Formats: sequence, C-alpha cells, structure tokens
Amino acid sequence: MSTVIYETNSPEETHALGKQIGEAAKAGELYTLTGDLGVGKTVFTQGVAEGLGIEEPINSPTFTIVQVYEDGRLPFYHFDVYRIGDIDEMDEIGYEDYFYGDGVSIVEWAELIEELLPQERTDIIIEKDLEKGFDYRRITVISHE
Repeated sequence: MSTVIYETNSPEETHALGKQIGEAAKAGELYTLTGDLGVGKTVFTQGVAEGLGIEEPINSPTFTIVQVYEDGRLPFYHFDVYRIGDIDEMDEIGYEDYFYGDGVSIVEWAELIEELLPQERTDIIIEKDLEKGFDYRRITVISHE
C-alpha cells in the first residue's frame, strides 16, 4: 500500500491532477472517490475522463448509478452510488462487468458499497480546509496493490 498527498488551490488544479491520473490509468483499474458534497469530485472525474481522451461532457450520474463513456483510449465507467437504496441494485446493473472489465471505473461515495469493492484499487479522498482558502483541496491517493 502506498499513500501520496497532493494539495490543489483551484478547480483547475484539481482537474489537472485528475487528468494526470487518467493519462496513467490502465485497463481494469478502479478508483474510489470520497469527499463531502461540493468538494470537487466531479471536477476531478472530468479531469480523469480528459486524461483518458474522452471529449463528451462528464456529469455526475446521480440518478442512473453508472454512466458509460466509450470514446476514449479505454472505456470509462463513472459510478455515483450516493442514492443507492440497496446493495442489490449494484447486482442489477452488473457492476462486476465494470469493476473487473477492461475499462477504468470511478466510484463516488464508494464507502456505501464497501463490501463489493475489489482489494486492488486506488482510494482518492478529497478534503477542504477553509483555513487554507476556499478553493484549497487536500487530495490523498492510496493505492492498494
């Protein structure tokens, strides 16, 4: 396990960090994304998508659980499980095909489906610290290999 901490001071910097991760992402990788509402999870995810070469707009899939993008160098699966009512809903959408497939998955609010997550994954935690400024973010990246 390895941990790296990044600090960003604008949405653009948060986006750029996501883009770096997307450029380095490999088939079959899963990233969890944890942070309060409004902390920048979608901005980060948009960066990852850009790093994967996806040009279409990326929005949080709040009402669909998963949004699939296939026009980049790898398929990209963007999950938002915030409103999941029951873990069985993940089975209904065939989450294993995404998590263990040949694309890259990002799961927002992943702590709600902890028991379904693979051991090998990268956890990304985005936190605010208003004492360091409104746009400051501390982004912790933990790789479980």
